[in-house]
Amino acid sequence: MKTIKIDSTDKKILHILQGNAKITNAQLSKEIGLSPAPTLERVKKLENLGLIRSYHAMVDTDKVGLGVSTFVQVFLQSHKKSVIDAFVEKINTIDNVIECHHITGSCDFLLKVIAPDIQAYQKLILEQISEIEEISNMQSMVILSTFKDTKILPIP
Repeated sequence: MKTIKIDSTDKKILHILQGNAKITNAQLSKEIGLSPAPTLERVKKLENLGLIRSYHAMVDTDKVGLGVSTFVQVFLQSHKKSVIDAFVEKINTIDNVIECHHITGSCDFLLKVIAPDIQAYQKLILEQISEIEEISNMQSMVILSTFKDTKILPIP
């Protein structure tokens, strides 16, 4: 994919919006030193270019009853495109899998899985994820503590 050239003002806008997507256009314009109309035009341009894909609320997992987070290393039976595509299609139907990365290294995919508790996690693994026939092996790692979880990209 081709990198899109942006100026320092666009980078400032992206940095600010990543930290606070609820900021008003008036406040954003003050922070970047432009009047509101050109600020809004720049934000719209960044959205139209696909640099801003969406806006999200960051939810506290503990407060909504999702207290167990894990990383699961997945090893597939084969590296054929059809096997990979079938695995991805099935994993995308499981809501508790919140991230799925095709990676290099000792395993094929790295999943981030979230569940209310260990029992629910075990049920999810046994009844849904391990039932995916393209999987040959898995290794789970329970996240004990998270010390950094930022969604703010360091845009060069």
